[in-house]
Amino acid sequence: MSTVCFDNGDGDHIDSAPLREVKAAGGKLLNKLGTTTIGPGWTKVSCPCCVSEHVEPLVMVKLGENVGPETKRWLIRLIGTPQKDGGAGLLAHPGEDATGDIIVVSAPRCTLLRATEELGLCKTYSNGDMEAFSYSDRDNFRGSDNMETFLTLAERQYIVKYELDGLRAQRDLRIPGLPDTCTLQSRDNICQKLSSAGVIVDTFPLHNPRKLKNLSKAWYCGNQLVQPLDSVNEYFGSSVAFYFSFLDFYTWSLLAPAILGLSITYFSGDVQKEMMESVSGSPGADETEDNSGPAVSGHMLQAVFSMIWSTVVMELWKRRSSSLSYRWGTLHLTERFAEPRPGFHGVLGVNPVTGRVEPLFPDWQRDLRMALVSVPVVGLFLGMVVLGMMCFYWGEAQARQLQTESDSVLSQCLLYTPSILHIIYTNMLATAYKRVAQSLTEYENHREESAFQNHLTAKVLVFTFFNYFAVLFHIAFFKQDVPLLRKGLFAEYIELLVQFGYLSLFSCVFPLTAMLLLLNNLTEIRSDAYKICKLFRKPFSSPVANMGVWQIAFEVLSYVSVVSNCWLLLLSPRLQEMYREGGLSSTNVLLLAVFIEHLLIIVKLIMAVLIPDEPDWIRKKREHIEYSSMQALRQQKLQAEES
Repeated sequence: MSTVCFDNGDGDHIDSAPLREVKAAGGKLLNKLGTTTIGPGWTKVSCPCCVSEHVEPLVMVKLGENVGPETKRWLIRLIGTPQKDGGAGLLAHPGEDATGDIIVVSAPRCTLLRATEELGLCKTYSNGDMEAFSYSDRDNFRGSDNMETFLTLAERQYIVKYELDGLRAQRDLRIPGLPDTCTLQSRDNICQKLSSAGVIVDTFPLHNPRKLKNLSKAWYCGNQLVQPLDSVNEYFGSSVAFYFSFLDFYTWSLLAPAILGLSITYFSGDVQKEMMESVSGSPGADETEDNSGPAVSGHMLQAVFSMIWSTVVMELWKRRSSSLSYRWGTLHLTERFAEPRPGFHGVLGVNPVTGRVEPLFPDWQRDLRMALVSVPVVGLFLGMVVLGMMCFYWGEAQARQLQTESDSVLSQCLLYTPSILHIIYTNMLATAYKRVAQSLTEYENHREESAFQNHLTAKVLVFTFFNYFAVLFHIAFFKQDVPLLRKGLFAEYIELLVQFGYLSLFSCVFPLTAMLLLLNNLTEIRSDAYKICKLFRKPFSSPVANMGVWQIAFEVLSYVSVVSNCWLLLLSPRLQEMYREGGLSSTNVLLLAVFIEHLLIIVKLIMAVLIPDEPDWIRKKREHIEYSSMQALRQQKLQAEES
């Protein structure tokens, strides 16, 4: 990606704030607090098995400048209070200055293990298999006595955030040191309330300088071609690791279309002529003059190959994704049973599944909000994209007419004005849309963080796709100007989805697309790795089992590519000449194109069915994990009934 905003389907993004302050703070705290015994400074632990000689600083909570010592002490006590008494059950430290504006947070063993079970993470059992972790059976899991090896750094930090976000007031109370207007009502989300009151300004995970240095050496500092994905997962979490795994998988899968594109360009005289015309900008001889070449052109081969390639790549990625989720312990996530996200609101009631008292919001009401508000607003913005495109073409036509009538310096400058205005317009529209999409998703009121991120990502994806490809579709299917389309594809290769779209939708008119993307991505892997390690703040990374809604977007694009390539081939001068020579009418040609399009879609569906989404051994492991979880739940119910 050209501008890194790592988002997986669950999507905690990486804040683009500079990293120097966070790294400096993290380094000092690890040096000064990392060898501190539980005692003065850190809050006490109530469980004997959680007493440890060393405390690992995991998360920093940044307080507002005007927060008084009384409020800070109250918040530290709340963070350290056991969960059964309404606290977070974590460890808190006031930092170097007891009256300063930071609180350092860590987590004891029992809190980490209980959250591991609640999140549905899988860990290595005593027999060597991955099993859904059970707190009651914790002693039979390998390494469960050492949290630094049992859980990854990213998992430990996410659990701290998860517990902080889950803090809810047990009764109505006043926050010490704040005005009487800032009171907590029963079941209010405490961290959300404190953030809105300006008490908590920010919460971020701390870097571990030693681990970060080792990861940097293994990732982008050497000449190695293989990425240390397990180390990336350990330090940054599965959502970031899945992004880099897909980037790596997608990059090397470009080899086949790149070789085909080079071969077509080298051996096809027609394609070589088109390449020269695209680079020089000058039209060559009439393309219909020489039809002595083979009936099957390079463009036809590229189009059919792109349609098959996109299907095979996505099906093979699903298999690799399932293998990685098993290896990283995220195959059996249970977020729907966890505490609702901080922004979720509704009428207090008893959750019929978990039995907890929490806000409840009916699904039909959420669906109604999406149907009556979100969909029309998104449609309005897509219409504004089309309106901007139409205004751009109108302005371009007016500028060309003016230049024809009066060939002056001013008229020459006016030729570029529509393009500049269109770029400004689309950028402003994209910025406004992101804010609107965030507000719409908040209004929809999703319970789980993953559902919130998936719906937000879907909205942004629809707009991004439309914004990037609307002009190209207009050129290809309305203006039917294939040479102009070929020049446009030479310009922008940015986000992976847009890359995949260019390759699968339009590569038949520019066979070198895959080669350009391959060269770009080989450097992109290292540059993205450098940026996340050196330039961006470390994100909280929730455990994920795949790319989420991004995977769906790639699959949808692979089906759209069938339609796009079929109709682009229909515009081919050689095929049009063949139709004329064969005496086919325009109606028959149209029906033939529809038949071939449907036939290729059926072929893609058959291929998707024939290639299983997960290897057979992963399927067996997943079913075994589900069976073991069901047995453990049954055992817990029997024990509860007996007691």
